[in-house]
Amino acid sequence: MTEIIILTLVCSITFTFEIVFGLAGTIMMITIMTFFFDAKTLVIFSVMPQLLTASIGLYRSPKTVNLAFLARMLMFGSAGGVLGLIMFYRFPTSIFYQTLAYAITVFGLYLVISPHIIRIHPVIQRILDITAGLSQTLIGISGPIAMTRLLGSFEDKLIIRNYALAFFLAMNLFRAGGYVFNNTFNDEIIKMMLISGPFLAIVLWNSNHLHVKVNEYIFRKVVSWVILIGGVSLVLRSPY
Repeated sequence: MTEIIILTLVCSITFTFEIVFGLAGTIMMITIMTFFFDAKTLVIFSVMPQLLTASIGLYRSPKTVNLAFLARMLMFGSAGGVLGLIMFYRFPTSIFYQTLAYAITVFGLYLVISPHIIRIHPVIQRILDITAGLSQTLIGISGPIAMTRLLGSFEDKLIIRNYALAFFLAMNLFRAGGYVFNNTFNDEIIKMMLISGPFLAIVLWNSNHLHVKVNEYIFRKVVSWVILIGGVSLVLRSPY
């Protein structure tokens, strides 16, 4: 029970950060909580706080998501998501994990040192959409990839965050469906969700407004540095 209380408190902090900046809740949560739970259990559990973060963030924000644009992202993301679910149950994830960690680090470094708003080629955007979907269903993390793609597509921080949350909402619903189909939610994970979920929902409901207090420059800098640090942390904490 103590471990679940700690998990709830940690999620309250890390997913408050995610609802404000649009990423990193899961990376930070897994980094801290692997001292108490195995990584795969945390990846499966993370579907719940990610769904709460995305749904509350979108519900309590101005409607900025263009459905046609989102549909194109999700079309490619879903293709990657199917592949990710297949790999999750049938193949070792070591090669993908390591490749993803180094790729996120490179993107993060580029974003940090770039003096201007970046622009990403449409072909690279689609590759990032596929990779984000694959990563979401395979290791429960797609924020650094999706945010890199969105930072190269839009300038307004609210639009960037809301597209990220909409993408996470759809991909996590897809991931949750895959878990249900494969009977992945065991008694331990369900208990973790039932205990932490209500408290986390209250925290996120009341922390969403913090996004408006962050200016555009700080938003881009924080997101860029979090992508870089997230990539480095994945490299350093690689279990493979």
